[in-house]
Amino acid sequence: MNLITLLVGWPLLPLEGVLRLGELIQEQAERELHDPVAVRRQLEELERAADAGLISEEEQAEAMEEIVRRMTGPPVLMDSGDPDPWESGR
Repeated sequence: MNLITLLVGWPLLPLEGVLRLGELIQEQAERELHDPVAVRRQLEELERAADAGLISEEEQAEAMEEIVRRMTGPPVLMDSGDPDPWESGR
């Protein structure tokens, strides 16, 4: 039975590899998103930009809120805004 399982599952191995790669990329992105060092770096960059006059105080406040929201909130799924092609009933 093991040989049959291997023969049937073998063609799916590349797909499983791609799916695992996607999971690893997602895990790394979430780790970086919630990493305190990265968040601190982003906040310092915002402060430098505001001090240099590159962004307004309102823009700085909005960006800071967004950074804090990303760090403290649930994981955010990226949405391209395009309708899902699978929902069209094809």
